[in-house]
Amino acid sequence: MKSETVDIAIVGGGVMGLATAWELTRRGRRPVVLERFARGHHEGASHGATRNFNNAYVEDHYLDLLARARDGWDALGTVGGEPLLRLHGLVTHGDLDVNAVRDGLTARGIDAELLSAAESARRWQGMRFERDVLWSADAGVVRAADALRELERRIVAGGGEVRWNTPVAHIGEDPAGGVLELADGTRLHAETTVVTAGAWTSRMLSRLGLPRLTVTEEAPAHFAQTTDAAWPSFNHVVGPPEYPATVYGMPTPGEGVKVGFHSVGDEIDPDARPHVPTHQDALREYVREWMPGLDPDSAVPISCTYTSTDDGTFVLDRRGRTVVGAGFSGHGFKFATGIGAVLADLAVDPAARAAEPFRLPR
Repeated sequence: MKSETVDIAIVGGGVMGLATAWELTRRGRRPVVLERFARGHHEGASHGATRNFNNAYVEDHYLDLLARARDGWDALGTVGGEPLLRLHGLVTHGDLDVNAVRDGLTARGIDAELLSAAESARRWQGMRFERDVLWSADAGVVRAADALRELERRIVAGGGEVRWNTPVAHIGEDPAGGVLELADGTRLHAETTVVTAGAWTSRMLSRLGLPRLTVTEEAPAHFAQTTDAAWPSFNHVVGPPEYPATVYGMPTPGEGVKVGFHSVGDEIDPDARPHVPTHQDALREYVREWMPGLDPDSAVPISCTYTSTDDGTFVLDRRGRTVVGAGFSGHGFKFATGIGAVLADLAVDPAARAAEPFRLPR
């Protein structure tokens, strides 16, 4: 059996694994990322051109993580002549306390203001509003696919490695560190193992006592614009009986405006994913009712996965020589550079701790 020793092994080469590896290289470490699929695959949760950079949170642990993520995105800077973080702003409206969200953001120096429904409709003529709207200019989208490529480039430049098409069969540990069995029979030894395996996390870490992680296939869609109206990113807190769940979305240049229901997909086996869009009739009806600037019959569905905890709270913790980042519940991508920094902390310092809500039960 072939044996190899590496500095820190990271299982899973989506945005969380890559962000963690990049952060480790910034600290002088030489991580090795092991990803079962090929570069650019669509089997997980990190593919696609854009992700919402949504700052409409009230919980301190998320706002703290958001600040750390913002530092990371700013440090990655400009790629292809444009920042990876495109700040065209975010509107949040519907059945929530927008005053509380505004107060939490402004207390941290994050730009946020309330606008009337009428004023909002004048500014964003492609959308309809019935209540006051929270507007934050310090939000927008992350250029997701470009971010993955740039993170890999930085990892390699910093002395790390990303190995695509490298499945991991088993994750364990001994007193000296992590021990990984690769599908090709190689045994890999590492000081610490970081697992960011998305939908496959529970299968790989059943010994760790993780909370329940439910894997669903979600199906937002891109819609064509019917006007030249400017589009922000958006959250619309709605739900049954009118619509299945809260709606989110953002402009994706070249593809249209992305609109989706949050966390409504069918539970799936990630190794037998049907790639069948659901809730498309309801999504078209939502667009017809609330987004006069889009063609409701132009929908082009997108398939992605959510791996969710029961309450949507992330898992960021360390047990022994194993660090886990999991349960990002469809709202993790924006936080990726902050999550990478937290997981790097946990990987290099056994005494480090994430914020209490993210920890595993002791």
